[in-house]
Amino acid sequence: MTPACPRIGIRQPLQFCLLFLLLLLSVVAHADDRLSLELNKLEDTGDACRAYLVLDNGMAESVESLRLQLVLFDPDGVITRRLAVQAGPVGAGKTSVRIFDVSGQRCGDIGRVLLNDIAECDGLDGEIAGCADHLHLSSRADVPFDD
Repeated sequence: MTPACPRIGIRQPLQFCLLFLLLLLSVVAHADDRLSLELNKLEDTGDACRAYLVLDNGMAESVESLRLQLVLFDPDGVITRRLAVQAGPVGAGKTSVRIFDVSGQRCGDIGRVLLNDIAECDGLDGEIAGCADHLHLSSRADVPFDD
């Protein structure tokens, strides 16, 4: 006599796979729901330091206006400059580069860039709720960019 094997219907493995795929899609969708700001490069130009900021909008909505308040520190940690930068607009799912000059500032005299505040973060329908929660900061430059 052969021992009886339990029957596993095809439905159970399919349900498991479907549940797993839905969970995976949920995690992936949530991971992309961010606005990445990267300080890509600093370069001296004349009497100014030129900064390149790369914005990658992984959110489902366009950012029409993004005004950032930045604070620059020297290599010793002393504040040297405070400035406002308009980084928008950037469409949903798009990447954009913003270039701005800091006049009278040499790049070698910058030790850190701080995102001090988000003065404005608006989409097509007005203010984007929880805008700061969507931000992810990074730097490829020789100085840190953080909040």
